[in-house]
Amino acid sequence: MSELTGRLAVFKTYKLYVGGKFPRSESGRVYEVTDSKGTWLAHAPLASRKDARDAVVAARKAFGGWSGATAYNRGQILYRVAEMLEGRRDQFVAEVAAAEGLSKAKAAAQVDAAIDRWVWYAGWSDKVAQIAGAANPVAGPYFNLSSPEPTGVVAVLPPQDSSFLGLVSVIAPAIVTGNTVVVVAAEDAPLPALSLAEVLATSDLPGGVVNLLSGRTAELAAPLAAHQDVNAIDLAGADADLAKDLEISAADNLKRVLRPTPPNWSADPGTARLLTFLETKTVWHPKGT
Repeated sequence: MSELTGRLAVFKTYKLYVGGKFPRSESGRVYEVTDSKGTWLAHAPLASRKDARDAVVAARKAFGGWSGATAYNRGQILYRVAEMLEGRRDQFVAEVAAAEGLSKAKAAAQVDAAIDRWVWYAGWSDKVAQIAGAANPVAGPYFNLSSPEPTGVVAVLPPQDSSFLGLVSVIAPAIVTGNTVVVVAAEDAPLPALSLAEVLATSDLPGGVVNLLSGRTAELAAPLAAHQDVNAIDLAGADADLAKDLEISAADNLKRVLRPTPPNWSADPGTARLLTFLETKTVWHPKGT
């Protein structure tokens, strides 16, 4: 209870973001989220394996429409998300400062970098084919053209120590190329991810393109790595032991796996993540006489 107002504090209870909607966990579970000093901030849903499977279904349902949209349209939609993030900048600065124990100035720098990065990836939407595709020289009267296509449904484990900049750095490159994602928010700092879900829900992004879960990383990552309808997995937020177990599970249906590395999330990201979750389609066509 506040000593100044005499009112009982009302803590927010966040929800999952699946298929463009905000369901509670089917388990009914929540957990307390605290700041870096242990102060209680909010409740977050403790998602279950069933929630993870539901998120995969939503991601698969959204894949056809999202991958079939023009690259230019995807870029427009992602840029709109950046506009909305800019409008809620102060909220994200406060959440990142609390989650990571940063000063307001340092948290603001992280949020600004995350918004800039979202814009940067949005700009790649209609350009990535120029670096990932080719007209191939062949011996014969044929055109031989290679073009990139999205891998499919990608499970994403964002970094645990970069609650917003790292989060954006793993979500944006996956979806800008036409993939849909199931994201497991940083276990101890999920609020920036759950707030991002609120931004996505009111943007132009179709429901199911991004699905956000919060809870125990290992508990949720296991069914995603083993799921037969997940095509790839980004292990950025997995420790060495968990990553090894998940990679073994992912091998069952030959998922593409991006192994965890200790990157500097503030550095220039390059195009590696853009290209990781793409397949190459090559078409042969006879030349006319």
